[in-house]
Amino acid sequence: MKMRAPAAVRLLSIHRVLVGLVIAAFAMWAVSVSPSPADEGTATNAPAAAPAVGATVADFSLKDIHRRLRSLASFKEAKAFVVVFIGAECPLANLYVPTLVELHKEHVDRGVEFLAVNSNVQDTFTLVSAHAQEREIPFPVLKDFDHKAANAFGATRTPEAFLLDANRVIRYHGRIDDQYAVGVRRDEPTRRDLKIAIDELLAGKPVAIPTTDISGCVIARAKSPRTKSEVNYASHVAPLVQKHCQECHRDGEIGPMSLLNYEDAKNWGDTIREVIVEERMPPWHADPRFGKFKNDRRLSQDEKNTLIAWVEQGCQKGDEKDLPPPLTFTKGWRIGQPDAVFHMTQEFKVPATGILPYKKFAVDPGFKEDVWVQSAECRPGNRAVVHHILVYIQEKSKLFYEPDGTAATLVGWAPGDMPVRFPPGTAKRIPAGAKIVFEVHYTPNGTEQTDRSSVGVIFAKGRPEREAETNILANMLLTIPPGSPNHRDQLLYIFRDDALVLSFMPHMHLRGTSAKYVATYPDGRTETLLSVPDYDFNWQSVYRFAEPLRVPKGTKLAWISTWDNSPDNPRNPDATKEVRWGFQTWDEMHNGWMELVWEHP
Repeated sequence: MKMRAPAAVRLLSIHRVLVGLVIAAFAMWAVSVSPSPADEGTATNAPAAAPAVGATVADFSLKDIHRRLRSLASFKEAKAFVVVFIGAECPLANLYVPTLVELHKEHVDRGVEFLAVNSNVQDTFTLVSAHAQEREIPFPVLKDFDHKAANAFGATRTPEAFLLDANRVIRYHGRIDDQYAVGVRRDEPTRRDLKIAIDELLAGKPVAIPTTDISGCVIARAKSPRTKSEVNYASHVAPLVQKHCQECHRDGEIGPMSLLNYEDAKNWGDTIREVIVEERMPPWHADPRFGKFKNDRRLSQDEKNTLIAWVEQGCQKGDEKDLPPPLTFTKGWRIGQPDAVFHMTQEFKVPATGILPYKKFAVDPGFKEDVWVQSAECRPGNRAVVHHILVYIQEKSKLFYEPDGTAATLVGWAPGDMPVRFPPGTAKRIPAGAKIVFEVHYTPNGTEQTDRSSVGVIFAKGRPEREAETNILANMLLTIPPGSPNHRDQLLYIFRDDALVLSFMPHMHLRGTSAKYVATYPDGRTETLLSVPDYDFNWQSVYRFAEPLRVPKGTKLAWISTWDNSPDNPRNPDATKEVRWGFQTWDEMHNGWMELVWEHP
């Protein structure tokens, strides 16, 4: 005991110093960036004064970190609600996360429903999702995209707490406790205001101190007007739609509507505003703190403001002479005109009903010598019944998947960004005499259908410097217990030589919620290479590094995923069943695809 006590004291002292530094830094920061009357614009829908204690809060609906709609009314058995406004980067709000977790743990079985709300315009949905998962917040964290909740409550800072009774009447409004504030740090709070208020409410007593002062970061609301000038389609919006939308939103592509002209965009204006505000479009689910990717689809804040302002200003057309030249697309192909196209040898009849095992169709491309593929794209013949496709390179006496995970894949197709585009000097080899095999997952849709899918390739101009290899980090021993809301599993891969990683593609099924690739280098340093906190089965995206990522021999790559097998997951086919790795959608997968080049092949 005598040996341990000094160490514990030292650790406690270090913790106190660190907390003190955070508080001091926050105090200086709060002073240095306090908003002034000269700031550009004003907050949109600026809140009135907070409703008085005793006022009833109207029900509201917001989406949680898995984009599930939550409302106060949905918690029918709740005896009380704690609604706390937080910020992903607010030092005080983050210091109070452990306190909120403890309060939740203490009161959840007593009928108190905790909800955290993030209303900051600068906190993207992806960041909010990552923040909640990294801190293992056990109660719903909601994103308030348009500040509706913050304005309804009159919330102005983070953290700011509201305690409501079962009828949504405000019984307490203020701080969590007095342990931390701007320029203030205590070893322990002198009064646990929120906890005391909860206990008094549950005991049927009036809350003795129903309001307290609030200290923290100002909730950042979107500015109004979003832009200083008028926005029109011809000069401002058309270039953005070309850059970010038209690749998918045109005839024959996955976008459900065309956005090739002004009338198209105007007719869908309200939807465009909604999907941009809620960050559903353009689809991109990676955490921007980790990795730089050449196919990053995110809009900048200025681009978002321009598009939203255009809709809010009435979708003005502008002068047609200011329109940019229309883009030229190769009909049916995103990689450009292929050098060669290979089709399934004949149409396949998909029955109206039933469950089909994966179907395989071999095609002989007739290659008499090795060929090198620079780009490849798979095209479903009938999107109505094709769930996904993998195209393999079949060599004699070789497996599609070797024991080390090496995969003989050429390209795949699923909703998302799936075409293969290798960087200059890198290509994939199709050996002489090899066949191309389509592996197709069909899903009958109630009427008999036919399909004849194809794959197009663009050949490298001469023999490349580097040969690309595909590896599938497949954890086929995956087992997810029934009802588990946050099951986590990982697979470890060790690089046998120096390598250049070109891309990652996480793949799970309906229960998948987040995915991550984490490298531990030979020197002990750890780095997150890709994090997808907002995993969406509907978008099978390949994340292509802006520059090939150099990984030394002996590096350990952890492929980590989480799944929600609980009844709370609306996509879950059956929360009562144990789930294992399997091919069908109601099974699960833990497949971490990786494209790489060996430095010393």
